[in-house]
Amino acid sequence: MKILVTGSNGQLGNEIRVLAKEYPDYEFIYTDIDELNITDPLKVDLFCRTNKPHAIINCAAYTAVDKAESDDSMAYLINATAVEYLSRSATGIGALMVHVSTDYVFDGKTWIPYTETDQTNPQSVYGTSKLAGEEAVLKCTGKGIIIRTSWLYSAFGNNFVKTMIKYGTEREELRVVFDQIGTPTYARDLAKAILDILPSAFQQSGVTLYHYSNEGVTSWFDFAREIITFSGIECQVKPILTKDYPVSAVRPCFSILNKSKIKETFNLTIPYWSDSVKECILRLNQQIKN
Repeated sequence: MKILVTGSNGQLGNEIRVLAKEYPDYEFIYTDIDELNITDPLKVDLFCRTNKPHAIINCAAYTAVDKAESDDSMAYLINATAVEYLSRSATGIGALMVHVSTDYVFDGKTWIPYTETDQTNPQSVYGTSKLAGEEAVLKCTGKGIIIRTSWLYSAFGNNFVKTMIKYGTEREELRVVFDQIGTPTYARDLAKAILDILPSAFQQSGVTLYHYSNEGVTSWFDFAREIITFSGIECQVKPILTKDYPVSAVRPCFSILNKSKIKETFNLTIPYWSDSVKECILRLNQQIKN
């Protein structure tokens, strides 16, 4: 099975690179902006027709949530328009399209975990652009899966875990919001889930939407405390309200994803969020030693 991975220099793409050796039956083609500009429809179509991947895993995304509020054209270009180009090309060569979306497509004004059929209502440019990407896959793709995830982090790239470790070692105190509830997701766990479900996903028809995050529930404050504790850093983490930490983009106050569908469909066992945070920090520490 030949698999094209776009955005392969990001968090999820890099985790797929690391896991690739565990999947000898897969042949991976890794691309990022230098190898394939996904915002150019002619280049996307030519690349896909030349390489003929059996699946496209789209890890490329505009993820600067606050910057997107003033850079909406670029957010839509990468998160929606480019996804449409990839989806059309996937259909043209009969490939499975795998697209990663976000919990930010919801407004967070509920206290019941979101299912795949719940009404979307994004409150930010980032969330709206990602929802437009979902719609492009649904409209253009012959066969595919969309996976919404939340609070993604890894040993690669810029993310909350690495930011907390950095600031925790530089400051005596960190102030983190406690009234936004969700679930952190280790990109390595998501990458493994995607690679594991590919053979079964090929047997499905049409485009199917799934939710995936690590198990459990937490706040950004408690997430930060676990990171600081696991890292052995001497730093006080104090809770604050969202209103006391003004940012450009509105975040959902509650974005727990119901994962029953993906677990039952593919018989997945999903790790608990704090266990995965600990594993990620151990890997970060190993990188430092090496």
